[in-house]
Amino acid sequence: MFLRQLLPPIRRLFNGLLDTTPLLIALLAALLVSAGLLLALNADPIRAYGSMFQGAFGTENAVAETVVKAIPLLFVGIGVCIAFRGGVTNIGGEGQMIAGAVVGTATALALADSPNVVVIGASLGAGFLAGALYGGLAGFLKAYFGVNEILSTIMLNQIAFLLMNYILNGPLLDPTEIGTNHIPKTAKVAQAAQLPRLSIVLPDSIYSALQGLGYGGNAELFAKTRMHFGLVLAVILAFIVYMLLWRTTIGYRIRAVGQNERAARYAGINVKRQMMLAMFLAGGCAGLAGVVQVLGLQYRLQTDGSATGFTANAGFNGIVAALFGGLNPIGVIPASIFFGGLLVGAQKMQRDVGIPAALITAINGLIVIFVVSSQVFVKRRIRMRSQAVQPPHGQSTSALNTAPVEQQT
Repeated sequence: MFLRQLLPPIRRLFNGLLDTTPLLIALLAALLVSAGLLLALNADPIRAYGSMFQGAFGTENAVAETVVKAIPLLFVGIGVCIAFRGGVTNIGGEGQMIAGAVVGTATALALADSPNVVVIGASLGAGFLAGALYGGLAGFLKAYFGVNEILSTIMLNQIAFLLMNYILNGPLLDPTEIGTNHIPKTAKVAQAAQLPRLSIVLPDSIYSALQGLGYGGNAELFAKTRMHFGLVLAVILAFIVYMLLWRTTIGYRIRAVGQNERAARYAGINVKRQMMLAMFLAGGCAGLAGVVQVLGLQYRLQTDGSATGFTANAGFNGIVAALFGGLNPIGVIPASIFFGGLLVGAQKMQRDVGIPAALITAINGLIVIFVVSSQVFVKRRIRMRSQAVQPPHGQSTSALNTAPVEQQT
């Protein structure tokens, strides 16, 4: 009897491991192909990858920079999970980040004399709402006018970028830059609006043990780095979104629309509303990425005038992190750290090995291609498992399909 109860969780664990195997094989294949490109450039792949790992995780500051790079990817990736699960493709993370950053920064500057909790809370809320409305606009066009969301979000990215340049050169321009050959930027937000730095204080026993092993660092890890409280906010958001998608009726309806729009409509779900909601929430998460970058890292909104001057392509890289994390908000956490490490470590690899910067983009592209391709095998396994599940004795498949949506799990 005990063994019979133990078998289901063991089977689920085994199936989960099998589902991650194609992903790991895809990653290994991408690295092997990338090694071939390195050899073609007369570079040692082992040295190159060792340098990349050292640059991403080799020191305390390297780890902190990896996390800093991963934070906006995590916010955007969480939003991408919501959108993709709802059957809509959100390519507008860049524009939604900008919308959140502009409105969140304006709020922080307007509430400069307010208490810490008020100004940070209001800025984060304003950034979320701005990104949500910007993403929701694409969802509205998709749901009610049939406008392809890929095209609309790409166009909205350009509109947001041009509006940001106008605003940073006009209404929100730092007053000290007026009349000079200025850099497009806002004034610095007040101290009360800045997210605190994040550090870890080691217990005395652990610190003493590490010193015995030759550790010469400070007892407060990451105290002198740029790692900030945005990491905590992003991780909390990941768990909230996971609970929303898999433990609530709202999340079930969003996922139902994403899996089969016609069946969801037949079950009584308002498909248009769920599409708009998915894009609204996805845009809000990307908007948080933008405002957290300002409050936690830069303390002002500024750009070099290019489309990626502020976002640093986080809106697009967040899509990659979401796919790598299996479109699961919890899975996006390690995926974002991995890609953050890839971006940070690539800079050291470029310096040490002397490879062109374009190769880094090629490596990222190879990883995306192989990871996305691996999802074909994962979906095939899921389909085979679902086909193996038979309906209860005496109940037809049609009866299961026509059950009220709130009663299905």
